[in-house]
Amino acid sequence: MADTTDIKNGVVLKIEGQLWTIIDFQHVKPGKGGAFVRTKMRNVMSGKVVDKTYNAGTKIETATVDRRDYQYLYQDGDDYVFMNLEDYDQITVPGETVGETAGYMLENQELTIAMHDGSPLYLELPASVVLEITYTEPGLQGDRSSAGTKPATLETGKEIQVPLFVEQNTKVKVDTRTGDYLGRVN
Repeated sequence: MADTTDIKNGVVLKIEGQLWTIIDFQHVKPGKGGAFVRTKMRNVMSGKVVDKTYNAGTKIETATVDRRDYQYLYQDGDDYVFMNLEDYDQITVPGETVGETAGYMLENQELTIAMHDGSPLYLELPASVVLEITYTEPGLQGDRSSAGTKPATLETGKEIQVPLFVEQNTKVKVDTRTGDYLGRVN
């Protein structure tokens, strides 16, 4: 057990059997009345964001979440197989846990997996990845960067919006949090 003074960004709390990550917190000490801590938390499993306020000194239950570096090896049916980069153990992560992250993963890519009691909670990719466009409509003469966007399919099968001038077989940088096109890569 811990108390509200231990709240920091990234700390994982166990509330009513569910795990919540602290995204943002603020310690408030008003002129009159007791101090309190205002937090913004994200549910580790569902991604739901909630604001919650605690009185200063309130006891809270923290959860131990182990973040380790893994390498993506291959997809096995609906599951994904990763290798721990420290001891070379392989783990299988269900497709529901991987979720949208699969659209940005190439074989041999390194990423971080958060584990709690031996079960994977979620995957953390780098902020951006470089992927090749396998299919997009050809751009027309006069297409400029400010003219708009068109759909493009990445080598992972994920579809994103790119500027009209981007052509097939071009390597692009993609934001893994939003899926936005960030630019071409030479």
